[in-house]
Amino acid sequence: MTGSAHCMVVPYWAQRLGQNSIHAFQISARGGELFCELQGDRVEIAGRAVKYLEGIAHIPG
Repeated sequence: MTGSAHCMVVPYWAQRLGQNSIHAFQISARGGELFCELQGDRVEIAGRAVKYLEGIAHIPG
């Protein structure tokens, strides 16, 4: 599951469904479950996580 994607879709579905809490499932072999809550202009996301990728960004100054 991608937390950053849910930061975009939770506000949409919260408004559409008239509720601030969204329980999301990923129905695939890997699976996943998130508990999301719209809090003003922010989305709080809870669930279990496994590190997929780590990196370092160098920004020239």
